[in-house]
Amino acid sequence: MSATTAPGPLRHPVRWVALGDSMTEGVGDPDPARPNGVRGWADVVAEQLTAAHPGTRYANLAVRGRLLRGILEEQLEPALALEPTLVSLYAGGNDTLRPRVDVDALMADYAAAVARLRAAGAQVVLFTAFDPGKDAPTSWTRPRQALYNEHVREIADRHGCLVLDYWRMRALQDWRYWSVDRLHMSPAGHEYVAARMLELLGVEHGLQTPPPERLPVTARPGVLREDLYWAREYLLPWVGRRLRGTSSGDALRPRYPRWTELSPRPVRPAGPEPAGTPR
Repeated sequence: MSATTAPGPLRHPVRWVALGDSMTEGVGDPDPARPNGVRGWADVVAEQLTAAHPGTRYANLAVRGRLLRGILEEQLEPALALEPTLVSLYAGGNDTLRPRVDVDALMADYAAAVARLRAAGAQVVLFTAFDPGKDAPTSWTRPRQALYNEHVREIADRHGCLVLDYWRMRALQDWRYWSVDRLHMSPAGHEYVAARMLELLGVEHGLQTPPPERLPVTARPGVLREDLYWAREYLLPWVGRRLRGTSSGDALRPRYPRWTELSPRPVRPAGPEPAGTPR
C-alpha cells in the first residue's frame, strides 16, 4: 500500500464512531427493539469487537438520507469530541443518486474531513461505493461511482486509511443479499459486510453468512408484478421526497450518539420477508 502513513494495528481500548447514511445506520436490517428500528452491519461489528476486546465503546451517528456535506456538517464535530480511536466513514451514496453532482468538489470536502480525523489520531476506515451492476435501478450511476471510488482510494493512500472495497464485493451482486426496496442490504447482506469489516480490522469473529441458495428471495427485478409493487411502494415515494426536498431521515436522530457497549449476540439466520411482500 502506497500510503504516506500506513494504518497500524487496531488500538485498544477500541472507541469506534461510525459515520454515514442509511447504509451505516442499518436500514434493511429491521430490529424493532433497537433505536430507529434497525440493527445493521455496524452493530454486528460492534458486538463482535466487544466479544474480542471487552470494553469496546461504540457510537453510531449515521442517519438515513443524508448527503455527504450533511454528514460532515452534522457528524464530524460530534465524532471528534468523542476522541475515538477508530472511525468509519461512508458518505456520498445519496449524492450519486441526484440528477447532478460534482463528485470532484464533494470529494475535496471529504478529503478535508479525513485529514482532520487522522490528525486527531483515529484510525480511519473508508468505503468505496458499491457497483450496482447492469440490472439495478441505480445502474446509471456507475460512472460517477467509479470516479468516487478513485477519489476514495487516493485519499486513503494519502492519509494512511484502511479501505473496505464495497465495489469488489461481487457476492453482493446476488439480489438475495438485498432488501425488497432494492436499495438497501438485507439482514444477510449486512452480516456479509460486517464479516468483511472485521477481517479488514484483523478481528476474529464467528459470523457465517449463509450462501445465497439458502437465503429467501427478497428482490426479483424483471418480474412484472414485483416491479410494479416496487415502483408503487418505493420508487414513487422516493421521487416524491426529492420533489418536496425532504428526506426519510428528517425526523430521526443518530441511533447511538454517545458511547455504548453492545453485548455480543448470536448471528441471526436470515428470516422471511415481512408480510405483504410479493412473491
